[in-house]
Amino acid sequence: MRQQYAYRAQALTAAMGMIALAIIVQMTRIQNSPEAAVFRQQASNYAYVLRTYYPDRGEIYDRNGHLLAGNKTVYEVGVDLSIVRDPNAIALAVSSELGRDYTQLIDAIQNPSEGVAYVVLADFVDAEQADKLQELKKSYQEQVEEGLPGALTGLEFKAHPQRSYPENSLASNVIGFVSREGRGYFGVEEKYDTLLAGNPVQAFVPTDPNKAFEIPRVLNGTTLVLTVNRDLQAAAEQILDESLDTYGAQGGVIAIMDPRNGEMLAMAVTPRMDLNQFWNYGSIYNKASDFNPIISKPYEPGSVLKILTMAAALDSGTVTPGTTYLDTGSVLVGGAIIQNWNQEPWGVQDMTGCLRHSLNVCMATISTQMGAGTFYGYMDAFGFGHLTGVDMAGEAAGRLKLPGDADWYPVDLGTNSFGQGLSATPIQMMMAASSIANRGQTVTPHTLYAMVRDGRQYNVPAQFAGSPISEQTALTLSEMLANSLESEGSLALLPGYRIAGKTGTAQIPVNGFYDSTQTNASFIGWGPVDDPQFMIYVWLERPSASIWGSETAAPVFGEMAERAVVLLDIPPDVIRHQLVAK
Repeated sequence: MRQQYAYRAQALTAAMGMIALAIIVQMTRIQNSPEAAVFRQQASNYAYVLRTYYPDRGEIYDRNGHLLAGNKTVYEVGVDLSIVRDPNAIALAVSSELGRDYTQLIDAIQNPSEGVAYVVLADFVDAEQADKLQELKKSYQEQVEEGLPGALTGLEFKAHPQRSYPENSLASNVIGFVSREGRGYFGVEEKYDTLLAGNPVQAFVPTDPNKAFEIPRVLNGTTLVLTVNRDLQAAAEQILDESLDTYGAQGGVIAIMDPRNGEMLAMAVTPRMDLNQFWNYGSIYNKASDFNPIISKPYEPGSVLKILTMAAALDSGTVTPGTTYLDTGSVLVGGAIIQNWNQEPWGVQDMTGCLRHSLNVCMATISTQMGAGTFYGYMDAFGFGHLTGVDMAGEAAGRLKLPGDADWYPVDLGTNSFGQGLSATPIQMMMAASSIANRGQTVTPHTLYAMVRDGRQYNVPAQFAGSPISEQTALTLSEMLANSLESEGSLALLPGYRIAGKTGTAQIPVNGFYDSTQTNASFIGWGPVDDPQFMIYVWLERPSASIWGSETAAPVFGEMAERAVVLLDIPPDVIRHQLVAK
């Protein structure tokens, strides 16, 4: 019995061996057959190639979700010279649809550089125009047999993204623009260029479409949400444009900031440009500092700086609100005579009267009483002569001369106290004044509210730059400024709201001398006084209707504040206090 099973096992083993041998023989035959050579050739075609994948540039939104900068698909139109059949037909079609010169097109196709197999005829072609050309090519291919005259064979289309700005010129000075090379210029486009552009990914990828799953995932650039309020920005630009016409100013700015956290809510300037036509930059601006004067154009601010001189005097204990002095209309500082704006004496004045009447003599008196060390120590703490750190490209620092500098003279201690002989940008003035509006704390101005990356939002926290004055000094000075506006019946006043602020009228230096007929008119203010939620800075350059800030910049502030409280949903003081009481 056992012998019988042994024979069966041996027979089964032999059969299995024969089958295995047959399989090996068949595999060898197939591998060396002509069909196998074809399969090997096909397999070699599906190789791996090194490719670089570029992410889409991140979008830019305002704080309420309005798209300010995005991407659209455009096309490169070219010719594959290896399969082109009728260069004339292609040149004629492209010339007709895209408005290009026929002679240049036909020359590019018929006389390419040596070794060139593909010629670009046009780039950054809108999708609508490209679609018309593609439809034309399709219709020609249906009507004309391949190879006959008239066919557009060889005409190729390559899609790629281009930066798009749906609001055209709105907030152009804040956003900046992206060139056709993909580089950001000015504003947040330049400041956050690396974040927006994202990180290109280079990898070996299969040419076999069945292995598409091996293609790496590329994250798009970071999307930015700005602090800007689109509607407030539009209102500021409208009011600014109308003000230039009304007062005959050569230029101007309106900047709006939340003094509690430094968020820039609007930054209106002139001129502005359509960001979709960025190539017009050179015909609009004479120099880079003109793109956004709020951050990049220092000027002598004039009397708006008096609020900081008074803050330093109050905080250092040099004066109190009730301190009085006899204004004789002039004072000698550093061997030079300083006079009031109207060259008249004002008699006995307290510190609120000093602010109300914007008296140069008063400011020069208290700055000399403080002494250069104390005065310039406070000015430095307020940030003059330093960059604010605002997150936009192109910021300028201005200039604060200090004792010891070759061009500093003792008289500067007097003139600097009322904003003459030093330079600052509007953003520097707002940052310095935020210490008064924000109970002694200086905020760092910024335009970035949040970043969105890979589906997650990261909010940007407020940053503070120090406390140059005490909370009590800030509260006291805000009340003095509010009383000053109310007592003079300022055109900046807003019915229903208490506002703190100060005008500025600065003569413009021309050829080393101050021209009394040319001024920079300014106003800085914030409100509501007991809970400041907005700060507005107005600067009108060389107004011709009136040289005085009280008659030009102040009413512009009032009009802007009126729009701001509506758009920011800030109730009048009485209603707001009632709501708080509940």
